[in-house]
Amino acid sequence: MEDLRVVYENRNRRRCADRALVLSSVHIPYQLIDDGMSCALVVPAEHSARAAEELQLYDEENPPVVTRPRKPIVYQDAVPGVAAYAVVVCLVAGMAGFSFFSSDWLAAGRVDGTLIRGGEWWRTITALTLHADLRHLLGNLAFGIFFGVFAGRLLGSGVTWFAVVVAAALGNAANTLLLHSAHRSIGASTAVFATLGLLAGYVWRGRLMAQDRWSTRWGPVVGGLALLMFTGTGDANTDIGAHLMGFVCGFGAGMMLTLIGRMPAPPHIQRAAGGAALGLVALAWSIALAT
Repeated sequence: MEDLRVVYENRNRRRCADRALVLSSVHIPYQLIDDGMSCALVVPAEHSARAAEELQLYDEENPPVVTRPRKPIVYQDAVPGVAAYAVVVCLVAGMAGFSFFSSDWLAAGRVDGTLIRGGEWWRTITALTLHADLRHLLGNLAFGIFFGVFAGRLLGSGVTWFAVVVAAALGNAANTLLLHSAHRSIGASTAVFATLGLLAGYVWRGRLMAQDRWSTRWGPVVGGLALLMFTGTGDANTDIGAHLMGFVCGFGAGMMLTLIGRMPAPPHIQRAAGGAALGLVALAWSIALAT
């Protein structure tokens, strides 16, 4: 009876098959034994030492791929944030439409390149809450709520919308500096794309997705840019620069949030951040209407 030695055993049949190919490539006779629970490679005793050496070399040249575990995600309540967003833009639309406080809200709050360069910084915020008509308002409401839900579930309502207000204001400022000084615009679309950028930047820099392949690693960035191109460009009235700058500033804010502390932040930080976001909008409008 032939003397056989086991040189490899594993429950994974594919690993056994790979090592069988190694033995076959160096002309070592073997048998693959599979009992339904595990499989083993056996070779004649006189070939066992060489077989073991070849398999060891194979293992050293082909270390097992270690997949990074996904980071645990504790989803937050996004409803307060998107509800506040809807209330604010609808409230401002109503008050502007009825000229509350006997003011021209459009003239007082729109982006005006000349005036912003002259120091009227609040226009970068107030313009986010103004809309040309009902269609404009409803479109920004729908997209803002859609992206806001995803971002709010990851980061929490307060942090999300504080970051969005700051990033969108910076986006409006950057767009103004890059364009002709007479540039004028209104609308929450800059905030919408800041939200999209915030989500993409946080997911990418925070490595919330599997990192073993480049396509997965860059997925949030590519997806965010694709959505920007699909929804952020349109007719001649579309402010593409504001959309792009909003996305870029939001992306930067998302990356920064992965560096400054634990996310999602605890409830008291969420409340403070949410209050700060509302406070910035209220302060900007109080200055605009008083000027």
